Amino acid sequence: MFVSVPATSANLGPGFDTLGLSINFRNEVTIKPSRFFSVSTRGEGAENPHIRKNILFMNIFNKQYEKIKGKRDNFRFEFTNRIPISRGLGSSSAVITAALTASYVAAGERYNKRKILNLALEYEPHPDNITPAVMGGFNVACVEDNKVYSKKRKTPEYLRAVLVIPNKTISTAKSRNVLPDLYRTDEMVYSLSRSSFMTALFMTESWDLLKIASKDMIHQTRRMKQMPELFEVQKTALANGALMSTLSGSGSTFFTLCYADDAPKIHQALAKKFPKFRVFTKTLDNYGVTSKS
Repeated sequence: MFVSVPATSANLGPGFDTLGLSINFRNEVTIKPSRFFSVSTRGEGAENPHIRKNILFMNIFNKQYEKIKGKRDNFRFEFTNRIPISRGLGSSSAVITAALTASYVAAGERYNKRKILNLALEYEPHPDNITPAVMGGFNVACVEDNKVYSKKRKTPEYLRAVLVIPNKTISTAKSRNVLPDLYRTDEMVYSLSRSSFMTALFMTESWDLLKIASKDMIHQTRRMKQMPELFEVQKTALANGALMSTLSGSGSTFFTLCYADDAPKIHQALAKKFPKFRVFTKTLDNYGVTSKS
C-alpha cells in the first residue's frame, strides 16, 4: 500500500488563506501489514526525533483507522520525505492528507477526495494548503459550516515552479503575529481585487498579467521583513523573466512561476545570487494525493 502527497504553495500573494497550487515535489509513505508496529523515515527531517517518528501522521492515522475499522492493527510505515519542513511548502498539510488517505487505504475502504479534504479541516482550519494537497492543480477555496468549497483548474505542462528555500525558517505562528488586527479599507480593496483578478487569470490561462495580480498589501511585505533578503529574491526572479514571484505560504520559501523555457535562466540567476539557499525547479502537479492498494 502506497500514498503520495505533493508540496503546495499557498496564498500566491494576495490570496490569503484562500488560493494555492500543487507542486510535483512529493512525500511518500508505504504501508505494510506487520506483526509489530514500526516506522522508518528518510529524507527531510529524518535527523529530527519528532519527525523521524512521524508523530502527527501516526496520531491522525490511528484515530481515523480506528473510526473506520473499530480497532487498531499493526503496520510497518516507510516514509520518504522530500518536502522541506517549516518552509512554507505545505509539509504539515501533506502529513495530514497522507495520514487520512492512508487510513482508508490500510483499512481497505474506498474514499473520495472531498471527504479527505473535509476531514483535514479538523487539523488545518485554513484551506489554502490542504485543498491543492488533496486535489492537485490551482485551487480557490473557502470554508462554510465546517466544509471546504473549492474550484480547481489544472495547470499546463509548459509552466514551472522555481523554489528558493532559505537556510532559515519562518514559523507560521510567529509569521501571523506580525500581521495587524486591523487593516485599512484601501489595503483590503487592493488585495481583494488582485486575488479576484489572479483567480480569473489562472482560470483563463492569462499568465502575462500575473505580475499585477500577485501584488499584495495584507501579509506578504510584513512577513518578508522578517527575512529582508527575500525582497532581493523576488526582484531577481522578476528581472529574469518570472511571471510572478511570491512568498510561499508564510515563508520562508519563495515561489516563482515561469514558462518552462525561462526556468533555467531564473534558476541560475537565483542560485548564483543566493549560494546559501537551495534552489529547485519543479513541474506543477494536477493530481494531488494519490494511492495504491
